[in-house]
Formats: sequence, structure tokens, C-alpha cells
Amino acid sequence: MVSRLESAAATRRALLDAARNLLTEGGPARVTLREVGARAEVSRGAPYRHFADKESLLAAVGAESWDRITAELAQIQASDSRSAVDRLRAALETLMAVARDEPEVYRMMFTMPSNDPEVAIAAAGRAQFEFLRIVGSVVGAEHAHLYGAMLLTSAHGIASMDASGHLSPQMWQTTPAAVVTALVDLVAHAS
Repeated sequence: MVSRLESAAATRRALLDAARNLLTEGGPARVTLREVGARAEVSRGAPYRHFADKESLLAAVGAESWDRITAELAQIQASDSRSAVDRLRAALETLMAVARDEPEVYRMMFTMPSNDPEVAIAAAGRAQFEFLRIVGSVVGAEHAHLYGAMLLTSAHGIASMDASGHLSPQMWQTTPAAVVTALVDLVAHAS
């Protein structure tokens, strides 16, 4: 028999999955609590019991995406088979993959909710901690924050330019992956 807590967790999971799918299909405008509930096949009131409003739901989707990235970064850091530079490249590619494959989810990750920003800040902070561990293995802990910020803001710019079509191979004669590789190589050689 399923307990109330298990049922609530399953409902929340279904709501988050439905919201993520709707967000991917049509951006924030496509996401309504009513449509999320219908897509998750739960009662009309279920979304309102789990989320105060649409912004809270979208913030939860963004926070969950940060937590997925955190888990991937932890796995990358734990990898003994790759060099520190290769782990750093893989870490940036993890972020770039979300931007490329789920651009609307990626935007939510960088949208600060006005109602409850602590959840989003905490989730992004967990990812930052893992990312800085990887960066520190290349440049040293004392330089990890500076180089980490440079790398993350650069990756964000690369992802944004790629998404808008302004980083096309025809225009720049390169690819986003090649730019990330060059960026990582520059950082590795600068340290």
C-alpha cells in the first residue's frame, strides 16, 4: 500500500515532469497549473497543493535542473579515467547540453523567482560547489572562483549565441564545442 508521503512525492514528480515537458514544448506561456495537472493526470487541485503559483512551479523546474547538473558534475569529478582538463571540458559540456537540448528549461535555471528565490539560489549553489571543485583541480583552489566565473559566464554566452544562431559555423568558422575546448585550454595554460 502506498503511503500518503509516497503518493504526494509521486504527484509532485508527475507535476514537475509535466511542467518540464510543457516548458520544453512551448516556453513559459504554455505552462499553466491547470494544463500541468491535466498532463500529469492528477486532480485539478493537486498542482495548487504542491505549488503556490506558476512561478513557484517553474522555479522548482529550474532548481531541479540545477540539481541534475550537480549530480552530473559530481560524477564527472569522481571520474578517475579523465584528466582534470577533460573533466572541466565535460562539466561545461553538461551545462551546454541543457542549453542546447532544453533551452526553455535552461532559461528557467537563470530566472530568479521573485517569491521564493532561496530554493533557486540553493540549487545553483550546489552546482557551483561541484563546478568549483572541478575548476580547482585545473587552476588550484585559490583561483577556482575567478576562473570558474570566467568559464561559466563564457559558457552562458556561448550557449546564448548558439541558441540565437549568432555562433554559426558559417559566420565564425567554428562550433560551440570548439570554442569551449579553446576556452578550457586557455584557462589550463594560464594557470
